[in-house]
Amino acid sequence: MPWFSFWTSPLSTLGVRLILDAHVSGPILDRRLTGDGHDIRALDQEPDLEGLADESLLALGAADERVLITFNIADFPGLLREWAGAGRPHAGVILVYGIDHGEFELVVRGVERWLALYPEQQDWIERSIVVSRAFAA
Repeated sequence: MPWFSFWTSPLSTLGVRLILDAHVSGPILDRRLTGDGHDIRALDQEPDLEGLADESLLALGAADERVLITFNIADFPGLLREWAGAGRPHAGVILVYGIDHGEFELVVRGVERWLALYPEQQDWIERSIVVSRAFAA
């Protein structure tokens, strides 16, 4: 058996790297996901990124190898189609749909369910999914 078959990537033993869009960020979400072992970058904690355009946000997630979590269901599906058509890879996107911005507990439950189904960073490459109220309940 080759030596590399025993080697495990350091990322595989850690949680998933995530980037939270400004409207997704919040102490409950951040605390819970960090407590679950995920590496969080929250835009509401980085004033220099305030007002970042959607395409730039997706590019930032791709460059940082972070799954983007956003409520922006109006713009991101089209943007993801454009990227796919252009052959531009992304690190993954979780779209929160039909859940109020203040319902952090419901958002956390939905995100945690998806992260349990796809626990490895590489599972998220080019993956776009939706957290709906029904899925999170």
